Amino acid sequence: MIPEVRAGRQGWRAALAALAFAAAALIVYGLFSSGFGRPPRAAVETPQPVPAPSPADDRPPATAAGDRTAGAGNRTPGAEDRAPAAAAAAVPARRAAAPALAVISDDLWLTYLPAGLTRGGGGSIGPEPGVEGRWARWSAGGDVVEARVEQGALAAGWARYRERVAVLNALATTVRGRPAVVGEHPKGGRVIAWLERAGTGAWIRVSDSLAGELVTIATSVRAPVGD
Repeated sequence: MIPEVRAGRQGWRAALAALAFAAAALIVYGLFSSGFGRPPRAAVETPQPVPAPSPADDRPPATAAGDRTAGAGNRTPGAEDRAPAAAAAAVPARRAAAPALAVISDDLWLTYLPAGLTRGGGGSIGPEPGVEGRWARWSAGGDVVEARVEQGALAAGWARYRERVAVLNALATTVRGRPAVVGEHPKGGRVIAWLERAGTGAWIRVSDSLAGELVTIATSVRAPVGD
C-alpha cells in the first residue's frame, strides 16, 4: 500500500507540469500570432479607381508614324508630302536609247540617241580647203542633235583642230580617252568636240533641251578602228 504523502506530492508535480506546458503553449502561440520569424510582406499600394472614359479616349493615339501611314488617307497633304514629289519632278527622266544606229559617216556612227528623234538632214561637208567629211542631223520638235566628222590637214593634231572648232566657255575633257573640249556653241546649244584620231576630228551639238544628253551621245560614238 502506497503512503498518502507520496500520492499528494505526485499530484502537485502533475499540476505544475500541466501549468508549465500550458504556459509554453501560450508563449509559442503568441509568437506565431505576432509574425515573429516570418519575412515581412511587401507593402501593396491600394489601386486607384479608374476614371470614366471620355469621348476623346475612343480615338486612337496620334503618332508621327500613324500620321504618315494609317492616318495619311484622312488628312490633307502638306509640305512633307509635296517635297518628295517636287524633288522627283526636278530630275528629268532619262530617255530610252533609239533602236537603230545613227550613222554620221562611213567610219563613225552613234550607238545612242534620245528616243523620238528622226533624221532630218545630212550629207557631205561643202568644199573647203584642207577638210572634208560628212554631217547628220536628228530632231523632234525643239530637240536637235547635229554631228560632224571632219578629215584632212585641219584635223592632223588636236591643237590645230581645237582652233577650228568654236566653243564658248570651253572646258577640257575627254571622249573615250581622246582629248576633247565641251562648252556652248556660238549659235546656241551645247557642243563637244574631240580628235578621234590623227586626221579625223568630230563634234556634236545639241539643243539646250538635250544638254544633259550631250556627253552620253558623244561617248556612244563607235568607229571600225580604235574602238
